Amino acid sequence: MYKAVITVKLRPSILDPEGKAIEHALTSLGHTALGGVRVGKHIELNVAAADQAQAAQQVEEACRKLLANTVMEDYSFTLTEI
Repeated sequence: MYKAVITVKLRPSILDPEGKAIEHALTSLGHTALGGVRVGKHIELNVAAADQAQAAQQVEEACRKLLANTVMEDYSFTLTEI
């Protein structure tokens, strides 16, 4: 059994209105040293697999088919045996 920790982020060329809203709110609160906010998704899931390569293949497929919109988003993941 493996634990996958997946990060999905908008590609740098895609406008991030949620990140801009957060950045604006931070500035309004006086946090003028903070900027460049980008918002993404953090997903954790367990993977039943015989080995790490098989687990990685399953997570890769899930990312490509469901968890990330590969036209607009990049994803990465780590696997930890549990």
